[in-house]
Amino acid sequence: MRMKYIGAHVDGYPAVELAPAEASALGATAFALNLTDQARFTSPAISEESAEEFRARCAGLGFTAAQILPHAGFVINLCSPDARKLTLSRMALAEEMRRAAALGLTMVNFHPGATLGKLGEDEATALVAESINKVLEKTRGVTAVIENTAGQGSNIGYSWQQLAAIIDGVEDKSRVGVCVDTAHAFAAGYDLATAEGYEKTWAEFDVTIGLQYLRGMHLNDSQRPCGSRIDRHAPIGKGTIGADCFARLMRDGRTDGIPLILETPDPALWQQETSWLLSQAQTQ
Repeated sequence: MRMKYIGAHVDGYPAVELAPAEASALGATAFALNLTDQARFTSPAISEESAEEFRARCAGLGFTAAQILPHAGFVINLCSPDARKLTLSRMALAEEMRRAAALGLTMVNFHPGATLGKLGEDEATALVAESINKVLEKTRGVTAVIENTAGQGSNIGYSWQQLAAIIDGVEDKSRVGVCVDTAHAFAAGYDLATAEGYEKTWAEFDVTIGLQYLRGMHLNDSQRPCGSRIDRHAPIGKGTIGADCFARLMRDGRTDGIPLILETPDPALWQQETSWLLSQAQTQ
């Protein structure tokens, strides 16, 4: 059987210690969670008791750091044209990474940001890279994992070229990676729905970014067509990407050993989706 770490984004902050059991109840071999209030730049600290219980439950249920991909707050904008919000975003991401380290985790996933129509693409990618450098200088042992976006509004990071430009500007490349969201990639114009498009997408990723930077994935079908630039998730197999893409992902050695996280819109389906994905991983 392939080493596939599959799970969902379960409840996290403030009761992070409950997340491992919630993931295990889904039959998951991976999970994501929030470490802060997603809508705020600052949040009360996670108690040492909660952190200790989280670590103990992960160990007891067989979850290692390689199987867990925390998601940073949505308010973080690492290319904000507002100097105050840029500073707050950098402080918030650094705090997310310190919390991850305290929980024994080694990665934090985040959206790169939006220009709000006030920055050019090159300026924005350079500013995100500068922000990551400042965060890495203030933290230790945790990798900054950039999530690709759908390109909705003024969001950057929707093309492999933009992500590569950000990584190129990061000084410590051992502590930067990418999380590929399937719905975002599809909305941005990467045709994952066909066998040919699937292979082309990964070939372009490898040439432009490098597969060594792939640290996780978000598995979501899409409500909207390829190239729509609209971020609307759908249950696996019930959207415009279709089930075949996710079956291919489960049989693809390039996605072994990294967290593959469901962010589909109906939590009632997560156990069923997890089970189906794991079954596909066992199909030769």
